[in-house]
Amino acid sequence: MIDKGKLEQDIIAQLKTCFDPEIPVDIWELGLIYEIRIDDEANTYVKMTLTSPACPVAGSLPPEVKEKVKKVKGVKDVYVDLVWEPAWSMEKMSEEAKLELGFL
Repeated sequence: MIDKGKLEQDIIAQLKTCFDPEIPVDIWELGLIYEIRIDDEANTYVKMTLTSPACPVAGSLPPEVKEKVKKVKGVKDVYVDLVWEPAWSMEKMSEEAKLELGFL
């Protein structure tokens, strides 16, 4: 049986290595990851968004997320769902991201 809690923490650590190139903060702290689900076989579903539909990395960031999550030991397969609802807003950022970007 897999430890889904540990696996999720390992996935989050890996997501923290993905950055929006226009913003010097990782996608986890920016609040771009809405959901992580792991099934009993360690298949992983990641629901994410971007800062806007016109984001220049719309074509490259979701595949990068998929490849990075696939590298996490124990993950079997990865499905990334790029969504636009709810729309991303600055309120979704962590306190750390807001501090880094000078919003606090």
